[in-house]
Amino acid sequence: MARPAATSSDRRTAPARPSRALRRSRAALERIFGPRSRRSFRIVYWDGATDEPGNDTPCDFTLCLTWPGALRRAFLPPTNLSVGEALVRGDLEVDGDLEAAIREGAAGLATLKGSPRAMAPLVRDLLRLPAKPSSDGRRPGDRGTSLPRGFHSLLPTHSRRRDSLAVRFHYDLGNDFYRLFLDRRMQYSSAYFADPAMELDEAQEAKLDLICRKLRLRRDEHFLDVGCGWGGLLVHAAERYGVRAMGITLSPVQAAWAREVVARAGLTDRCRIEVMDYRELQAGARFDKIASVGMIEHVGLRRYPRYFGGLLRLLRPGGLLMNQGIVALTGGHTHLQRLRLKVGRRWGSFIHRHIFPDSDLVPLGRTVAAAEAAGFEARHVESLREHYARTLRCWVRRLEDRWDDAVATAGLSTARAWRFYMAASAHLFSAGEVGVVQCLLARPGTGGPEPSF
Repeated sequence: MARPAATSSDRRTAPARPSRALRRSRAALERIFGPRSRRSFRIVYWDGATDEPGNDTPCDFTLCLTWPGALRRAFLPPTNLSVGEALVRGDLEVDGDLEAAIREGAAGLATLKGSPRAMAPLVRDLLRLPAKPSSDGRRPGDRGTSLPRGFHSLLPTHSRRRDSLAVRFHYDLGNDFYRLFLDRRMQYSSAYFADPAMELDEAQEAKLDLICRKLRLRRDEHFLDVGCGWGGLLVHAAERYGVRAMGITLSPVQAAWAREVVARAGLTDRCRIEVMDYRELQAGARFDKIASVGMIEHVGLRRYPRYFGGLLRLLRPGGLLMNQGIVALTGGHTHLQRLRLKVGRRWGSFIHRHIFPDSDLVPLGRTVAAAEAAGFEARHVESLREHYARTLRCWVRRLEDRWDDAVATAGLSTARAWRFYMAASAHLFSAGEVGVVQCLLARPGTGGPEPSF
């Protein structure tokens, strides 16, 4: 189906005295989204009551409250974790543009969070709503989206064992799920829309070529892809530039797919894939060029010296490293806002609890400083922030267009979690809360790299 709309089977049975809950829900919604006369979206309540948009602008989405306590569970506390879990459970449903709904809610809550006096009435309204939990919205065969018990307490953060478990939790959803919304190369990172008319597959191909050109890849050079995913960059580099490539990943599921892709392309003599931690790479190995795309977010700031130091030792003098990763954007924030963002991302973030545990977004300046401290020279930096926002919107649309397949493949709660995660991420990139940057780094050596690409 085109959009995961609310269905009668998912609705909760209304408890006693719905009229009072309805009035209180409307009061809370007015504090978050403003008066009905200024809203551009529809609200449908559990009892069939409907608040239509109050102006002539097109209705981008419909917000459905599926039981009287939905808002209390979604906005108390007012974090992306609470909202995301409410959507996963089915307390709230959004039919239409989920990113627009997130944008509207984030704007309203940002205003309230800036004023405790304004926040207090909302908290009062929410506390007056029913607190009895609804069911978790899962169906038979649905693994859910929560981490295994003991994950956070039994293993040190970013130890090899814990990193391996985190990666497998993320990718054990299986290749059939990811292929529902990724491009034909299975690229799970920002595309590069060099031409505004490009479709996703073309833009991902353009991204791969941009990386290869920045690295000045040459025939028979030895190329390493750290966190190679499903092997798209390796195959592109070997086919188009003739390199001899090695890729490593912590996911056996990804590795199996990548090896099949390499075999079908007739490149087994030029490409090999290993299930391996970056810390296990042999110190004596030498590469002319290295790429690390979408990997550094999962290294951890404290591990940066070992990460960059290890990659430097693997490069020949004059060799190049392309490091592409998501970064925290803190420009324009006050110290208190920066602290709140850091704490929220680490401990109260939906992505840490349900999508990718232990991921760590670090400001660009600290990333470059760590690379330079390890011995790298920064040669070129380029932001792809707007490109990632558009990439994520493509993924959300593809997931929604194949919604029934997604639910059948991964389960309802997982499909809901990924829809929210990707739509919320698109909002964050679009709003400038996070960015994604390609950093071209060189190991100093005689002559250095060529001066242009």
